[in-house]
Amino acid sequence: MAIESDYSRPGRPVSPRRSGFLRFLSAAALIFASAFLASALPLAAQYPGQVPETPKKNGPNLRAVAVLEWTGKPGDPKASRLIPLTIWDGQDLQDASIYLAQPEPLALQSEVEYKLKEYGKTIGFYDISSAAQSQGTWVGFGAWKPLPVARPAAPPKEVAANFDQGDSDQPVLHRKAHADDSGSASSAPAPPPDPDRPILREPTQPSTPPKPAAGSGNPQTDVAYSQPISNLPDPDRPHLIRGKPEDSGPPVLPTLAGLPPDMHQTIAVSDAANRPDHLWTYSWSSPDEAAKMKSDLEAVAQKALAPPPAAPPKPVKPRRTASGRHAKPAPPPPPPPLQDEKFQVFQLTYGGPATMVFSAHTEGSGATEKFITLIAQPDLYGNVMVLFKSITSDADLDMTPAMRLIDPVDALADNRGELLFELRGATQRQFALYRVLDGQVQKLFSSPPESVVMPPAAPPVG
Repeated sequence: MAIESDYSRPGRPVSPRRSGFLRFLSAAALIFASAFLASALPLAAQYPGQVPETPKKNGPNLRAVAVLEWTGKPGDPKASRLIPLTIWDGQDLQDASIYLAQPEPLALQSEVEYKLKEYGKTIGFYDISSAAQSQGTWVGFGAWKPLPVARPAAPPKEVAANFDQGDSDQPVLHRKAHADDSGSASSAPAPPPDPDRPILREPTQPSTPPKPAAGSGNPQTDVAYSQPISNLPDPDRPHLIRGKPEDSGPPVLPTLAGLPPDMHQTIAVSDAANRPDHLWTYSWSSPDEAAKMKSDLEAVAQKALAPPPAAPPKPVKPRRTASGRHAKPAPPPPPPPLQDEKFQVFQLTYGGPATMVFSAHTEGSGATEKFITLIAQPDLYGNVMVLFKSITSDADLDMTPAMRLIDPVDALADNRGELLFELRGATQRQFALYRVLDGQVQKLFSSPPESVVMPPAAPPVG
């Protein structure tokens, strides 16, 4: 019988090949270390002070911006259309005319509701019912809905105080009188019915008509009998219904085509989140300050629209008049008069400075008729500081369109207002968003150009 054992002695280490117990300890230690590290990782990820990861939502809160164009009265237009412009997806401004078009864009799907804005205040709603392509671009058609009117509070019900006549200072609660209460006026016996009063009774008819008398030659009598017919509807019987049938499709709404001279425009915003109104109005410290700013902008516009000075003539010897004095040079031409002036001021951020927009045009036709749009703010000394200037003429509208301000709008859902302009040329137009920040004007978005037909004798701005 042979017994083998592994032992340690001086100069002879323990044989690892034969040490099964050590191999077991090594494997157990490895398993324990792996389990410890696996349990320590979540604990390390949840150290004190770390912000826990929020679960992701189904998608971002989209915010769509559009322009509603209509003719007629506000709230009751004769014809209208809605032009989608931008969709803010939380990171970028997307083109709403092509965003998730299947086939119509997401911004023009049926039953999408827009808030109509004027200086940031909601003035109504516009519900989309259908969409179609006009001049190669998508437009929506729907109905203008008024704001819901709050119901007046019901007046408090008047409770008649029933007090005891003996002591008027102490209120007394009385039980409502019933017909079966003893001692009440209603417990008196009812008078006996009048025997001569006529009473309506249903006549009794025999179930079968009486047989004629025997031997009578004429079996007809003067009594007719009828039996009810069962009220069973015939499934093949045609029906006349009130209103329109269910399968008649959406209602046919009056649509707007072209650019009529009496067309109006307003901002339309659709947002999944319920955001309060942000008014863009600005209040001047005094009426004189507003008048001064407008006068300064008029001077800037007239100087920019004035024709360039003629080339100086060759120097000639000054002529002397009869009195011996030199003749005075001809005065410069007066500044051109401005037509259709528009001066608007906004506060695009909370506590921000006034942002002024001035637009006008001169008389004439072709190259002599010019259009100007200025964006300005007051400087530290109360003077006008022009941040943006756009000048074009009637002959150059295809190259440089005239700018027509629609209204400010918060397109990025950050409580900052952007200026929305319509860039209208001779044969096409587009819309553009401009942000005024830190004394600079930056274009954030411009829509694809749309082919239009200008109405006759209608200026692009006004």
